Amino acid sequence: MRPSQDAVAAGHAAPGGTTETDLKLHQDSSGALNTVTGYGAHYVDVNLVRHESSILLLPDTPVIDWPVSSFDALDPAHFELLLDQAPEVVVFGSGARLRFPHPRLTASLSTRRIGVETMDFMAACRTYNILMAEGRRVAAALLIER
Repeated sequence: MRPSQDAVAAGHAAPGGTTETDLKLHQDSSGALNTVTGYGAHYVDVNLVRHESSILLLPDTPVIDWPVSSFDALDPAHFELLLDQAPEVVVFGSGARLRFPHPRLTASLSTRRIGVETMDFMAACRTYNILMAEGRRVAAALLIER
């Protein structure tokens, strides 16, 4: 993935400490079905399709609406939705800022030896693309708060 010329021209991807607010990515040929192609404060684009609410994302399955509207509303059942997909790692995008879920929320994943990496929403989008391009069985749980 590389920033689009539009993002560079707009200053969103400029070096020197510019804060990213929106980022458009060009889709590389990775052979995977689902790639994050852009994101911003309240959306994520997957294969150029915009999603404005929380989603679960895996490389080779349809995008799953994730019925979570805020970090405080998370419960174990939200993460259990990933069990049938059997990823090796879940990248949890905790929203605009980094917040770690209580271990009881992800316990069902841990007992199945599924790793959980927590990061802010935008870092989770980038990390998902990297792991997916490496052929890893990754899932992204992307929290979009309104």
